[in-house]
Amino acid sequence: MTAPSAEEIRPPSALLAFTELPRALAEFGSLGLAAPILATAPRGDGHPVMVLPGFVTSDRSTTVLRRFLSNLGYDAHEWGLGRNLGPKAIGYEGEKLIERLRAINEATGQKVSLVGWSLGGVMARQLSRRAPEAVRQVISLGSPFTGTPRATNVWRAYEVLTGQKIDDPDVRSQLRESAAPPPVPSTAIYSREDGVVAWQNCIEPRGPETDNIEVHGSHCGLGVNPAVLYAIADRLSQAENDWRPFERNGLKALVYPFAGHA
Repeated sequence: MTAPSAEEIRPPSALLAFTELPRALAEFGSLGLAAPILATAPRGDGHPVMVLPGFVTSDRSTTVLRRFLSNLGYDAHEWGLGRNLGPKAIGYEGEKLIERLRAINEATGQKVSLVGWSLGGVMARQLSRRAPEAVRQVISLGSPFTGTPRATNVWRAYEVLTGQKIDDPDVRSQLRESAAPPPVPSTAIYSREDGVVAWQNCIEPRGPETDNIEVHGSHCGLGVNPAVLYAIADRLSQAENDWRPFERNGLKALVYPFAGHA
């Protein structure tokens, strides 16, 4: 069976879309039960991590994730650019986001790991291309960085709220660029039950330092999903010059389905 073309990939079903909120709340509610397992997550080495929020959300949406990373020993940072409204937030050329990255890099004297949720992950991948010398690795959560932008349930809202048309030549050029592996180690975490974006567009292409981790859950709950949090901790704990793919041995195989590459 051949893989569907970009034009054949459709947005998630109405059922998945309408159940996003209750499923996300359930994932948030499961954090207490998962606390003993999350407590065994690999500890951090103190390097800086910047977390980028998803479309129309702000740093408030990444509070749980950043607190989790801080408790592990990382130097977790907000993105500090308000609501993620595309170029309205980061600048037409992404200059505000680049400035934020360089400020953290210069203040700490260390490369910065980027964790981006949804649109934030797309931006994180592009940011790693603009300033690869300042980025340690990229982790995207349900980020549609390839395929057609119309394979989401929010593309019309994106055009209205950002003022940026998805058919603009510049947007299409960036999407073509984003589909290629970043110049730094990169991991895509995604869910086939995503009710906002087509999961097929959230998968890393094969590369020497790319990996995909499939989880069960909603799009809006990715930042509070225990399986996602543990996977992020595992990825961030990789030595800077000794990155390796995610291991699904033992009990992990029950939680993380085999992913593969695009």
